[in-house]
Amino acid sequence: MALLVFLFLLGLALVILGADWLVDGASAVARRAGISEFVIGLSIVSIGTSAPELVVSVVGALKGSPEIALGNVLGSNIMNVLLILGLTAVIMPIGFTKSNKQRDVTANIAVSVLFLCLGMSHFLFGIGRDMLSRADGLLLILLFIIYIYVSFRLGGSNPEKSDGSGMPLLKALTLIVIGLAALIFGGRMFVDSAVEMAHRLHISEKFIAVTIVAGGTSMPELVTCVVAALKKKGQLALGNIIGSNIFNILLILGCASLVRGLPFRGIDLMDAGVLLLSSLLVLLSAWTGKDNKISRADGAIMLACWLAYMTWLFIKL
Repeated sequence: MALLVFLFLLGLALVILGADWLVDGASAVARRAGISEFVIGLSIVSIGTSAPELVVSVVGALKGSPEIALGNVLGSNIMNVLLILGLTAVIMPIGFTKSNKQRDVTANIAVSVLFLCLGMSHFLFGIGRDMLSRADGLLLILLFIIYIYVSFRLGGSNPEKSDGSGMPLLKALTLIVIGLAALIFGGRMFVDSAVEMAHRLHISEKFIAVTIVAGGTSMPELVTCVVAALKKKGQLALGNIIGSNIFNILLILGCASLVRGLPFRGIDLMDAGVLLLSSLLVLLSAWTGKDNKISRADGAIMLACWLAYMTWLFIKL
């Protein structure tokens, strides 16, 4: 047990340090390249922090366990907004740019709606089957490529562009690579050791899956966003969450459904409704109020919704 506790703490330390290095490196690259921190968060950071979900979902599809792939993405996207973005906004309100409101927030909810329409087509419209087919997977991957291309083309410049006197580019890129590696391996070490400790303490596997494992796979996003908020990099945090959610649906489920069609087993109306609610709350924060921010009050509402959903899941057990 002592070794497990050591690995648990080491994994946590790696995740925290990795997030710190990743945020510093990504911010430096954004300044030097004149690319907005939001686009860096949307691409490099979100893809890196979503790597655990990619591995879990594709492996789940390969092993003939579609519920793992679908449940992993749906649960991660809900947690990304309601818990992680909510907590980040409570620490520091997150401002929206004009392009965030017009393109990215809208894309986030549109992707969620598309995901449910494709996967629940028979239930919603009485046609097809309630699953993601290989053709759906190709469509999702194509949309992901288009979105990333458009984001880089129209993502806007960074008003804090460096004159080259800041962090050297090689050092910044090294921090990004090391930070991502520490996040991924530290997160896996944290989850594995936590699960083993829970088994030894005779806690049910279902409880482990809903709490420790779900939280662990989203830990890179959580720590990255909290560190970004503490460093007053709100746009990087927002880009990380929106990018991760879009990445999860378009690329991860796209790849997983190419491997094997993904039937929508185990996903009910409550799960679908909470996924849409999470996207809608971001949309409402962007278009209501006078401050163009996800305020601390908005963050508190998101956290309350997440707690209510977790309570419902535990009651359902």
